[in-house]
Amino acid sequence: MIKYIWSIESPIGLIYLAETDGAISDLSFKAINGGEEKETPLISLATEMLGEYFDGKLKVFDLPISFNIGTEFQKKSWSALLTIPYGQTRSYKEQSLAIGSEKAFRAVGNANGKNPISIIVPCHRVIGTDGTLVGYGGGLDIKRYLLELEAKHK
Repeated sequence: MIKYIWSIESPIGLIYLAETDGAISDLSFKAINGGEEKETPLISLATEMLGEYFDGKLKVFDLPISFNIGTEFQKKSWSALLTIPYGQTRSYKEQSLAIGSEKAFRAVGNANGKNPISIIVPCHRVIGTDGTLVGYGGGLDIKRYLLELEAKHK
């Protein structure tokens, strides 16, 4: 159950954060329901780090995160996203190989689409095998923006 929620302005519009049990549990482009609206010290730190990320200064988020939802496969997929370095991309097929499910690239794509902690858990770094931008919960314009931001500050 989400305890605290907060929204922040960013170059890509409003971002919504949630903290549950001392960890960031959600970063969304849509309002998050439930929880008390409060900027906790952790949410404040996440806000500061996001600002540094958008300024091109932060490459790795050092925040406690928690996947409070999802199947074991989804959690495995989301954890694999954390291994993709800043400014680099992987294909859905490469991500499926990384989790030991060679032919599960469609399932990996579906899991990425349900990633509850966008940006911090960088599903925007996963692209089609042919290099095309496909699928992103925040929309392809935001995915493109994030990838271009990282390429510029690599």
